[in-house]
Amino acid sequence: MKKLARFFANVKKEMKKVRWPKKGEMIKFSTATIAIVCFLMVFFTLADVVIVAIEKVFS
Repeated sequence: MKKLARFFANVKKEMKKVRWPKKGEMIKFSTATIAIVCFLMVFFTLADVVIVAIEKVFS
């Protein structure tokens, strides 16, 4: 039981060291993440369409 209490005490101490992002940073990071996901979605969708079209031509 002492080990568990020590573990949570250490977790609490480490969490105080964390630098949490500000609201502006969070918005910027979230926007960048969503933009990258959308770009990759379009890219892989187009790649799939092209591959399927090529496959139909050769089969």
